[in-house]
Amino acid sequence: HANMSWDRGGPKRMGASSVKSAVGGSTVSQRPSDVDPVCVCLPPWACLAVERCMCTMQTGTQMTKLKGKKKGLVRFFYLDEHKSCIRWRPSRKHDKAKITIDSIHEVCEGKKSEIFQRYADSCFDPNCCFSIYHGDHVESLDLVSTNGDEARTWITGLKYLMAGISDEDSLAKRQRKRDQYPLLCHHGQTFSEADKNGDGNLSLGEVLQLLHKLNVNLPRQKVREMFKKADTDDNQGSLAFEEFCTFYKMMSTRRGLYLIMLSYSNNKEFMDLNDLVRFMENEQKMAGVTREYCLEIVSQFEPCSQNLQNMVLGIDGFTNYMRSPAGDIFKPDHHRVHQDMTQPLCNYFIASSHNTYLTGDQLLSESRVDMYAYVLQAGCRCVEVDCWDGPDGEPIVHHGYTLTSKILFKDVIETVNKYAFTKNQYPVILSIENHCTVPQQKKMAEYLLEVLQDKVDLSTVNMNEFRKLPSPELLKGKVLVKGKKLPANIDGDAEEGDVLRVKYQCIEKGKTMRLSRALSDLVKYTKSVRVHDIETQAYMTSWQVSSLNESIVNQIMALKPAQLVRLNQRQLLRVYPSNYRVDSSNFNPQPFWNAGCHMVALNYQTEGRMLELNRAKFSTNGNCGYLLKPRCMNKGFFNPTLEDPLPGQSKTQLVLKIISGQQLPKPKDSMLGDRGEIIDPFVEVEIIGLPIDCCKQQTRVVDDNGFNPMWEESLVFTLHMTQIALVRFQVWDHDPIGQNFIGQRTIAFVSMMPGYRHVYLEGMEEASIFVHVAVNDITGKVGLSTGLSFALPALLSLKTKAWIFLTASQFTAHFLLNSTLDESMSCFLSRRLSQVML
Repeated sequence: HANMSWDRGGPKRMGASSVKSAVGGSTVSQRPSDVDPVCVCLPPWACLAVERCMCTMQTGTQMTKLKGKKKGLVRFFYLDEHKSCIRWRPSRKHDKAKITIDSIHEVCEGKKSEIFQRYADSCFDPNCCFSIYHGDHVESLDLVSTNGDEARTWITGLKYLMAGISDEDSLAKRQRKRDQYPLLCHHGQTFSEADKNGDGNLSLGEVLQLLHKLNVNLPRQKVREMFKKADTDDNQGSLAFEEFCTFYKMMSTRRGLYLIMLSYSNNKEFMDLNDLVRFMENEQKMAGVTREYCLEIVSQFEPCSQNLQNMVLGIDGFTNYMRSPAGDIFKPDHHRVHQDMTQPLCNYFIASSHNTYLTGDQLLSESRVDMYAYVLQAGCRCVEVDCWDGPDGEPIVHHGYTLTSKILFKDVIETVNKYAFTKNQYPVILSIENHCTVPQQKKMAEYLLEVLQDKVDLSTVNMNEFRKLPSPELLKGKVLVKGKKLPANIDGDAEEGDVLRVKYQCIEKGKTMRLSRALSDLVKYTKSVRVHDIETQAYMTSWQVSSLNESIVNQIMALKPAQLVRLNQRQLLRVYPSNYRVDSSNFNPQPFWNAGCHMVALNYQTEGRMLELNRAKFSTNGNCGYLLKPRCMNKGFFNPTLEDPLPGQSKTQLVLKIISGQQLPKPKDSMLGDRGEIIDPFVEVEIIGLPIDCCKQQTRVVDDNGFNPMWEESLVFTLHMTQIALVRFQVWDHDPIGQNFIGQRTIAFVSMMPGYRHVYLEGMEEASIFVHVAVNDITGKVGLSTGLSFALPALLSLKTKAWIFLTASQFTAHFLLNSTLDESMSCFLSRRLSQVML
């Protein structure tokens, strides 16, 4: 066990896996997902089996890669030296021909994927076949080995690597010692890759080339000085790995963090326990911080043995701590469900998908059952199933009257059954768009009952039909079928499938409802109905759901926004994209959330701004797919379009100081890639919420520095309703002919932590911006600890001629004479001013 190398590169989307022997495939051990892999002790023979798998995979294996309906491609597959990704050659994609272990969802033995089904007539031995499901859209890499032992080796090795870091929090990837940073540079530019001649050392020229790829534009003389200082061994003129680590630490020492440490340590080179307590309470707004808690921080993050003995935190330890999950801007409590889940369903926003089965556009793209697995594991709780008559009496799912491919309804239900509750137990809604004849509807009902079993049995949920909807808590583990339902007063002897609509749906009187009674009986709390009049319908029974496209809802919001909110207080409403969005693009979901619309259905297959907003919104309650709406949306009058939507309530001021950036990469679409010029970054912050709150501001541009740009600018926003607002941080590269997008992170306002925080860009391992967050009630008084401690650095960043001629002592005297401060705050202010002015 001690010789085994556990890869701890990042989070996994798969649960605990069994490590199997490379020879027989028997179970060696099974580990719950919350157990640290380094604590799992395998028998010696199991360790040897796994090590053989690793060795074989790194040596490489020739296998056939299946691709659509074309002939398979013979490629050489191997595991890279860091055991972090699978690569293959030859490939036109070169460096992009890889799958990271982090991105793998599942490894399936045999011929189970859709690609294998297309090769149904082939003579592939099932023992030689396996599929690797990976990526955001759950794509499959389908491989055929030359013999069963090779396939077993790869399946075992991959499951072992996945089990090693199952369900690890993604933020924990950043909790690393700075000594490791050279191994984690952008685009895989590790020390070994920078070593062009392979002699185990980096020359000054090789270091300069690496710095350019890392977006670092330091003066050549400065680089030469640091290089010479780090070059301490007998081999002068080049840096060995340990020396390069020293050089990297010199270059990457964070000025902003260093100043914070000095201000709280009375100019010492370290923070003792008392300093840490004051920092946590004053800046990070943590209550009840104990010395014992600070002892744990020092023990966990301080790399220097001398500092550990003295129980103090040096600059390296402080940097480690601030870059750990504890220094992230996202509230830790919001990683899990923390809201009241016992209110009626109509009191929640529900994460919803549109055309869930599609992988691309609505005309030609592929339909895949894998998409249901992807969206359900991504937190979606309402999925769409478009059902049509299929051959041989089997209902199928596809986008009607188009060339999209077709999948079996039964396969969809089996996938839903498998993945609906792997991440959380809150109910899943099947939004069935039913185009089938009655015989195939009976088949649909049969599969729903046969596959889902007790998941669709709602007899245990005892609710009176004229009372409110049940809660997510009460419906845990249940699948709700959303669809049409036969009227309650239909004669039981009536011919099924040709039932006249009753008079209470008068505008459709005379039409026939072709609906299977068995399918109708599965619909209970989510009966699909049309919206005829939003004002009167708001007072009807709450056990119904209406679906409207974005265009109609936009018209309603323009004419009757308050009445739409009232409708949403009583029954569920689903909003889906316009039929004109044939490219599966997404609308802006925020206006519909502002009106309290529950299920704002998005195309999960289309990445971009709108899906990023959706992820940010639902992340705030453990990404469980249910988010409690603000109280004003669930009861009483509310109009989101008014200039003062909440009269009489105080407004909120958000003060964001954008301090610096760390390891910002070049734009993904950079034409010259690593050879291009170093970026000129700036930060744009946007508030997305009620119309009155929406605005954006940006910092100045920092020229030629993507490694550690410094902005030190304050952006101030006023918000009327914080409960529904999102804060979007975007980093751009300024260009003479425009600007190029680098990355973003969107966070719900209520999920932001105060104080000094790192905002890690979504999908990027190390890239971040360092900020200070302060939230004030602008109708009340701002406390010293909230306002002054933060406002002072903002004041001192002003570069006017008047400041140049003021000495620290003169300014301090002027400020103190015109302020009412206690003695301790005066001392602190004086010390801080002196430091920053110097």
